[in-house]
Amino acid sequence: MSTDYLLTSKQSGLSDGGDSPISPAGTQPRSNPLATKVTSVLSASYADSDIRDALNLLDIRGIQNSSETRRQIRLDVQKEVIESNGDIIREFGHVAEKDQIESKQQLLKAFDTHFIMSEDDIAILTSTAEPVNDKFFSVLARAKKIQNDCEILLGTENQRLGLEIMEQTSKSLNGAFQKLYRWIQREFKSLNLENPQISSSIRRALRVLAERPSLFQNCLDFFAEAREHILSDAFYTALTGTSVTGEEDTSIKPIELVAHDPLRYVGDMLAWTHSATVSEREALEVLFISDGDEIAKGIQAGRDSEPWNRISEDEDDSSSFDGLKALNELVDRDVAGVARVLRQRIGQVVQSHEETIMAYKIANLLNFYRVTFSKLLGDDSALLESLSTLEESALRQFRVLMRDHIAGLQADAQAIPPDLGPPDFLQDGLKQLTAIMRTYDTSLTSLDTREADFQPILAEAFDPFMKACDNIGKSLAGSRTAIFAINCLMAARNTLASFDFTSGRTSDMQDSIEEYAASVTNDQYTFFQTNSALQPLTQALAPLSDSEKDLLSIRSLPIFQPTALTQASQTLDDFLPSALMDAMENLKHLQSSKLAREITEEAAERFCEDFEKVEEKLIAADELMEEEGQGSKEGESPEPLRALFPRTGGEIRVLLS
Repeated sequence: MSTDYLLTSKQSGLSDGGDSPISPAGTQPRSNPLATKVTSVLSASYADSDIRDALNLLDIRGIQNSSETRRQIRLDVQKEVIESNGDIIREFGHVAEKDQIESKQQLLKAFDTHFIMSEDDIAILTSTAEPVNDKFFSVLARAKKIQNDCEILLGTENQRLGLEIMEQTSKSLNGAFQKLYRWIQREFKSLNLENPQISSSIRRALRVLAERPSLFQNCLDFFAEAREHILSDAFYTALTGTSVTGEEDTSIKPIELVAHDPLRYVGDMLAWTHSATVSEREALEVLFISDGDEIAKGIQAGRDSEPWNRISEDEDDSSSFDGLKALNELVDRDVAGVARVLRQRIGQVVQSHEETIMAYKIANLLNFYRVTFSKLLGDDSALLESLSTLEESALRQFRVLMRDHIAGLQADAQAIPPDLGPPDFLQDGLKQLTAIMRTYDTSLTSLDTREADFQPILAEAFDPFMKACDNIGKSLAGSRTAIFAINCLMAARNTLASFDFTSGRTSDMQDSIEEYAASVTNDQYTFFQTNSALQPLTQALAPLSDSEKDLLSIRSLPIFQPTALTQASQTLDDFLPSALMDAMENLKHLQSSKLAREITEEAAERFCEDFEKVEEKLIAADELMEEEGQGSKEGESPEPLRALFPRTGGEIRVLLS
């Protein structure tokens, strides 16, 4: 076959046995397609494996070397190539379909792995037989992520699938939170708050449960109720030494037996309550606050997911969860039972004792603890409200007892002491007030309102005594009224001056003392004027001016006639030697010798000034008379006024100094 093919090719490539045309020397051969083809065939290497394979393929097919075959072989080969390519394409199509199915299977597997929870996981979440451990919280976190990711499906064509998965997941989550809720309640029953190492699993469970605010609040209610009973029983044991079941606790000294007086009894109960409240708060801080604001975040997330549970539709950020406020409210609820017992027992103490000072001391002690608890629990506290009510009750009892005491004093005839000193009832009242002020001085009242807050106490325990003194002082005559008032005011002022929260009232009393002192000074001045016979002289000279006419008219006045003026001079001389002693005798009942001396000195100074004015007028009148009498006959000039009234201002000041 090969030989025939070569022979045929050679024969077909030559023309009638003639030689191939040769180009003349020096010229380029002409391009002959046949010659080119022959040259190509002859230049090929027939040892090439591809050519051998092609020739073998032609032998296998039994193709004869004929003109028809040669014309048809190209078409046949091309047809076979096209058919082969079609087969290949069809096979690759099948392969592509197998890849799509595998991708879908992988996608479905990934979808199931992410969105579908296994029966075991659902059992871990909802079955009470399964423990609440790390595995539970891990599965719970996955369920919450599935629920959140379902929102993506709701935004695609697969909304029905997303709704079905979300419904199933929500059902599992609700079961999980119910299981967690019941588990926390069981744990609360055996939880020991006195143990500083409180289980971290409880804290984590509370943080997670906070995402269901209603369940979280129910847990807090259950916990508060349980703790209220525990603390109430403990308080009863502290009071009596026996438990509510009647078992005696020998390790406790009962408050009812140890406290020997009402104040100690009330103080011990309040101290126990404060200690229990502090311990409760510290323990609950570890339980609810130690993890920062995780509970707050959980509750806010729960509110966002359960908007129907909000109190109002227009709830804003101001209603967000406040961990500190919630802690205070929980502690306050825990000690609510103790507060009720405290209110009952202290109320009995207040009503059963009729000692005025004791009632006030109890009120002040209640005020101290009220301020302390306000810093511990805030202003909105049931315990704080109980203490405020008890404080008001004790103050009301104090006012009633004080008014009864004052009414008793008014009923008894109160005689003024002979020495015009403070009466006994005032001294007793000031002694009582001192005890009250010492008690108030230890209170925790604000420095800004300290004095204002004490004014009601003064109105009850001080003002009635001063008013009684004022009433009985009106029965005295002359300066004795003012002296008695000064003595009472100075005793009260000295009592109040020891405390800084009575400075305003002390200043008011000092003003009153000065007013009464001015009145006594006027009386002393009148004493000097009257007993020295200077008053008629000053009264006669008062309307006269320094004019020549007025000065000349002095001699015509009756009081300045020789006999009358000589008598006035004699009276003055008789008065001056003992004037100061007599004046001081007038103030012998004034208990402040310093004030008596100051009053007398001021009155004497005014008397000296008046005397000097009289002296100046008399000298001026004598000088004017002497000038007018120089041209008259000798012996006709009247006797000088100064000769009849010779005392000088300097002499008066010396005698009264």
